Amino acid sequence: MIKPVVGLSILICAGLNCAQANEVQESILIKNAIIFDGVNEKLLEGQQVYIEGGIITKMAKTISPSATTTVIDAKGKVMTPGLIDAHYHLALCSTPMGDIAGPYAPDLDYSGILAAQEAERVLLRGFTSIRDLGGAAWGAKVAADRGLIKGPRVWTSLRTISQTGGHGDASPRFAVPREFGGGENWAERIHYSRIVNGKQDVLAAVRDNLKKGASQIKIHAGGGVGTEHDPIDGLQFTQEELRAIVEVAENYGTYVAAHVYTPKGIEAAINAGVKSIEHGNLVDEKVIKLMAKKDVWLSPQTHIFSQLPPSLGEKRLAKGLMVQKGLDTMFEMAKKHDVNIAFGTDIILSGKTCAEQNQEFVARTEWFTPFEILKQATSLSGELLQLSGPRSPYPGTIGIIETGALADVLLIDGNPLEDISILADANKNIDVIIKAGQIVKHQL
Repeated sequence: MIKPVVGLSILICAGLNCAQANEVQESILIKNAIIFDGVNEKLLEGQQVYIEGGIITKMAKTISPSATTTVIDAKGKVMTPGLIDAHYHLALCSTPMGDIAGPYAPDLDYSGILAAQEAERVLLRGFTSIRDLGGAAWGAKVAADRGLIKGPRVWTSLRTISQTGGHGDASPRFAVPREFGGGENWAERIHYSRIVNGKQDVLAAVRDNLKKGASQIKIHAGGGVGTEHDPIDGLQFTQEELRAIVEVAENYGTYVAAHVYTPKGIEAAINAGVKSIEHGNLVDEKVIKLMAKKDVWLSPQTHIFSQLPPSLGEKRLAKGLMVQKGLDTMFEMAKKHDVNIAFGTDIILSGKTCAEQNQEFVARTEWFTPFEILKQATSLSGELLQLSGPRSPYPGTIGIIETGALADVLLIDGNPLEDISILADANKNIDVIIKAGQIVKHQL
């Protein structure tokens, strides 16, 4: 039973309906939980967890709560850190492909509304943190931070930086580039991407993102599946442009994440100083060794490649099948050379498919144990999030249950280290969600 304490005014939301209330949990004590700390495979028993001010302030066998402390008896449920999706797009999740060029083509304000709605759904799936790698997520992030909506912590990249003819250029083949008098394409209009060419424009675009609050910079360094006219094997941006992007990010104390699939493209990105490779499906062993040597993160996705619909069209479907085939080899080599692997989903453009976000846990069992997957979705992705250093909107240890860590916690009905598939049904199997020391869901 939640004990309300009069204090800071927040919004308590049920579904998408919110009512004003004057309730806040000042402190929470969780007892009788079996703890997965995000790092160690062996579960910890006999430890109570005390949360205050959004931080795990104490872990001990016995903790005496104050009169106003909310006490949760876990009754033997498994406690884990809040889940982290290191590759998501809040504003793209519910934008049907049919709307893109039709009479309901989304404007920026509409995209922001979609992002806010998706933020709540993401949090209720157990993801207390996401890295948003392109799109109009800023409004949802700020609203969640201020308690106006339910939503995860968001490390946002704002606009993805792309080139004419690159993966962020969603215009048709006959479209005229801006340099020759053309206008924005739909992906630019909803702030998914910014199309820039040449060192000076690249510098301006990156600086603008950082000025507006980007936690990290996301670029397209190679072709992608979702766009028509950029071949997977094509390199995007020159080495001079790539280095300029990285230099500006590093000057701001943060890093660059690069969408790219091929060995040549990944190597070019790494040589320029990129710290996170998004996708990477076609990497070879030479470049995997380079990733390990340079401590570059691999941020892959699996479930999205298991469901390539024919509606993609002939060109995009062919590209999807090409990169799908690379998953086995990529993971085999990444594990062999001990490359850091994050957890992400990249599911977009359909509310139905976005609802399958948690299926990523099941899809990864083809290559990883439940422990490896859960560690990727907690402590490892937490390390990746905090590569943004002073640009992180939420400084501190995340993805771990330990004294001093940010208080993002789940209580799960069942043991995900024995059966990771229980996380696929978050509504049924995640009984308690605590984000930033606030109880979001409590159905024990």
